[in-house]
Amino acid sequence: MSDTQDLFPTRLERKLGMFKRIDPVVYGDESQLANGPLSKSEIDEYEKKGFLSFEGFFDADDMQAFLQELREYEDDADLKLSEGTILEPGREEIRTIFGIHDVSKRFQRLTQNPKLLAIVKQLLGSDVYIHQSRINYKPGFKGKGFEWHSDFETWHSEDGMPRMRALSCSIVLTDNGEFNGPLMLIPGSHQYFVPCVGRTPENNYKESLKSQEVGVPPASSLRELMLENDIEAPKGPAGSLVIFECNTMHGSNINMSCWPRSNLFFVYNSVENTLHDPYCGNRPRPEFLANRSEWEPLKPLNE
Repeated sequence: MSDTQDLFPTRLERKLGMFKRIDPVVYGDESQLANGPLSKSEIDEYEKKGFLSFEGFFDADDMQAFLQELREYEDDADLKLSEGTILEPGREEIRTIFGIHDVSKRFQRLTQNPKLLAIVKQLLGSDVYIHQSRINYKPGFKGKGFEWHSDFETWHSEDGMPRMRALSCSIVLTDNGEFNGPLMLIPGSHQYFVPCVGRTPENNYKESLKSQEVGVPPASSLRELMLENDIEAPKGPAGSLVIFECNTMHGSNINMSCWPRSNLFFVYNSVENTLHDPYCGNRPRPEFLANRSEWEPLKPLNE
C-alpha cells in the first residue's frame, strides 16, 4: 500500500464511523524493546492505554531555569507579535508558543536529553526528529481549556503525516494538580481512528489554535470511548512527564484555580514517517506547526 494513499479519511461532508487502527502502537523490534530503558510492563501499559506517566522524571529544581525563561517571554512584546505565539482570545496573555525549541537553546537541548530520547526511539523503533514543539500556558483563573482531539487527525489531515508513528512528550513545568486544568486522556482511545466532519478552511490554524472547531470528534464517538475506558488525568510536581501516542484522545479543562499551569510539549516523529502534502487538499501549514525542512535524526547530547 502506498504511503500517499489516504488511509485515514477525515474532514468529509458526511459522517464516518470510527474504525480500528491499522498501525502498530509500539514499533521497536524485539532487541530494541529488550535493550531500551522501558520495562516490558511499561511497554505493555503504553500499548494498552496509549500513554505513560512518570512522576519526577526531571529534577524539579532544573525546571526553574525554564520557568524563568518563560516569565521573560511574557514581557517580550516582539515575541507576542510572532505568528507562532497564540494569545488567549480577547486577552493579551500568552496561550501557546510554538516552535519553542527554535526560540530557545535551553529548550532545544532538552529535546536531545539522552534519557528522554532513548524512550522515544524505543517506542517508535527508529531515529526521530521534532515535528512540533510548544509551550501551553494556563494562568490562574484565566487559562482556557483545549477541546478533546486526536493530534494525529490534525497532523494527518492538515500536515500530511501519513501514519501513526509519532508521539508527544508533555513535560510538567509547574505542578499539575486536580484544579489547574491538567492534561486529560482517554485510555485505549488510540486504538480507534475517529473521523471528523467538515471541510478544513484555508489557514484554519489561525482560528483553530485559539478555539478549535474543525477537527473536533463527534460527541457520540467520545461518549463511546469514555464509557468503555473512562478518563485519566496524570498529575504530579514540576519535572513530571507524560508520553502519549499521537492518536490518543486528550484535552484539558479551564484553570479555575489560582495556581498557574505550564506544560512543555515535544512532538517526535519517526524519520520513516515524514510528511506528504496535506490530505485535506490545502496548502501546508507554517513550519512552526509542522517541520518540513529539518528531518535529520536527533542525536542525544552525549554523542
